[in-house]
Amino acid sequence: MTSYPCGSTENTKLTHTPLRPFGRVVQAAGGGARIEEIPVDTLARWTVESRVLVLRGFQLMAKQAFADYCRRWGEVLEWEPGEVVDLVVEENPKNYLFDSGDVPFHWDGAFVEANPRYFFFQCLDVTPGVGGETVFSDTSRVYRDADDALRERWSRISMTYSTDKVVHYGGQVTERLVSQHPVTGLPVLRFAEPLSPEKYKNPVYVEVDGIDGSEADEFLTSLAERVHRPEYCYDHDWQAGDILIADNFSLIHGRNAFSGPTKRHLQRVEVI
Repeated sequence: MTSYPCGSTENTKLTHTPLRPFGRVVQAAGGGARIEEIPVDTLARWTVESRVLVLRGFQLMAKQAFADYCRRWGEVLEWEPGEVVDLVVEENPKNYLFDSGDVPFHWDGAFVEANPRYFFFQCLDVTPGVGGETVFSDTSRVYRDADDALRERWSRISMTYSTDKVVHYGGQVTERLVSQHPVTGLPVLRFAEPLSPEKYKNPVYVEVDGIDGSEADEFLTSLAERVHRPEYCYDHDWQAGDILIADNFSLIHGRNAFSGPTKRHLQRVEVI
């Protein structure tokens, strides 16, 4: 744990606390700090180093101000609902993102082929103790720990994902499984779990190219098991007032199911 000044505001001290197995919490003393007080380059470096950066003790931003702040980082991806997407559980959702069940692993921006560099959340409200943790898996570590034979197999594989557009995304996209982080140069995995129509609204179908078709189901099951291993995953238990910045290239993410009624309200912005 370390403490030092917050950007150019010498009177605001920051405490850095590492998370396990990756990530960090940056806590501002006094509870009135503003994220704008920390240079974007500094926050970007911390995000790349930590994968997940949680800011606490900072003032939340109004919706338009949130989008405008994120624009300092780069181009903001605009969806049909706008630049800021409100994530709340709906009574009769069309898509699993707005349901109370789990959200399998995926990376943001796949179906618009925009490859967001970062994604930002701010937590306006939350119901404690009812699940709904956002789960992040560090695919750079997954790749690092694989043996040479598995890495070689992965290098030959592409996947085609398809889903109907019933909310703000949909269509079909093909991605190589192994990609490269644009800053660190490390190999990362681009993987989204298939979603069956029996369990999920707005299912996602996955076709695997580069292996025998008879092996596809076993391959997808094995890969899903690997990226879910505890040594690669951080479960974020939200607190009201959290601002979270995540590295969309290193990580895939999802959500645990809610175990009871929830009033949780997240806002999300993606930066290309």
